[in-house]
Amino acid sequence: MPRTHLPPRPFIATAGLTTLILFSSGIYSIDALADTSPAPVKNGVSQVKITMTEDNDGTCVLDHSVAKAGPVTFSVTNKTATSITEVELQSNNRILGEKENLAPGLPTVSFTLTLDGGAYQIYCPGAKQEMVNFKVTGKSAARPTGSTASILAVGTKGYATYVNGVVDDMKTAVDRLKTDIDAGDLDKAKTDYPQARPFYERVESDVDGFVLPGFKATDNAGNLDYLIDMRASNLDPKVGWHGFHAIERDLFQNGKITDETKQLAAELQANVIKLDNVVKSLNYKPEDLANGAADLLEEVQSTKINGEEEAFSHYDLVDFAGNVEGAQQAFAFLQPGMEKIDPDLTKQVNAQFAAVHTLLETYRDPSVPGGYKLYTDQLKASDATKLSKSIQALQEPLSKISEKVATAGKEHKL
Repeated sequence: MPRTHLPPRPFIATAGLTTLILFSSGIYSIDALADTSPAPVKNGVSQVKITMTEDNDGTCVLDHSVAKAGPVTFSVTNKTATSITEVELQSNNRILGEKENLAPGLPTVSFTLTLDGGAYQIYCPGAKQEMVNFKVTGKSAARPTGSTASILAVGTKGYATYVNGVVDDMKTAVDRLKTDIDAGDLDKAKTDYPQARPFYERVESDVDGFVLPGFKATDNAGNLDYLIDMRASNLDPKVGWHGFHAIERDLFQNGKITDETKQLAAELQANVIKLDNVVKSLNYKPEDLANGAADLLEEVQSTKINGEEEAFSHYDLVDFAGNVEGAQQAFAFLQPGMEKIDPDLTKQVNAQFAAVHTLLETYRDPSVPGGYKLYTDQLKASDATKLSKSIQALQEPLSKISEKVATAGKEHKL
């Protein structure tokens, strides 16, 4: 789910989904604060730290502004910045990777990208200096072709097929929801709404950087993630409200279908068709799958467990399950390679996924559309901490995957 800022954060199309580094709480103060010597390298991966504070009206500071070409891990810590909660890595007006929902005091999060030599920018919406320069020197080594790397490459192709199938299914579900709304059938639309929601939640981390042709990266009017999945709490006033949650408001809070609701449904259908076309052009690297899985779990922590996602319908557990399924599928396509790289870590991740699923099963209710209990205020008050802890236990081992797959083949060739 996207987060908007004033001014709205830029969203940029990416041709081959890498990860984008976005800190929308306080980007860095000045480029001069960063060490210009190359970032230290650990286990073949350059290590860059980004620290966000509320100093000087919001700063986002890198410990090193230069790294060698190849895998780079960005570790982000929000110490005190309340105005910055997101970070992006950009190049030539393209968003390459991002991290969102970076509230002050939360544990450090990280992601790993494989970067070629060139000029990059780290964008921290809300900071006094929002754009900071980052340089990569040299040329990235050819991607490994050893047996482990080959297995991971097969996995990325399989994952692309999975994403295409999920978005195809979302298109079908949204078509059905639009048919209900066009017919003015409120009860049927309220039943089909939660049936349409899980698909986007399974793949949202793959597609949240896409901007339609003719729009600038900073214009949410052309950002598909905004247009499909923006919530009431983070609206861009210049663009207004669109997508699933504007329809949710009409169906569940207002309790009626209006001409505006029908217009929203037609627009959602059109944007999902555009998304369906976009995802078919995507190519993935193994670290994209790992970073995407981690991002989906961050979505659970930041918008599902607090009940913010489905504020009117309370189908948050449906979305929770969708995020978890998407994360698990991304990992599943990496698992054959990960079993060669680090079998113990692979077992840990699988065990924690199993624990989360066991917990989710306790919320099953086949009598409710979507198959899960409504996430009422009472349920949130009693169970939010338990749900959060289960996701935290999964996030810890899963966060180690991206570095390992980004360097696969270097130590694991047969």
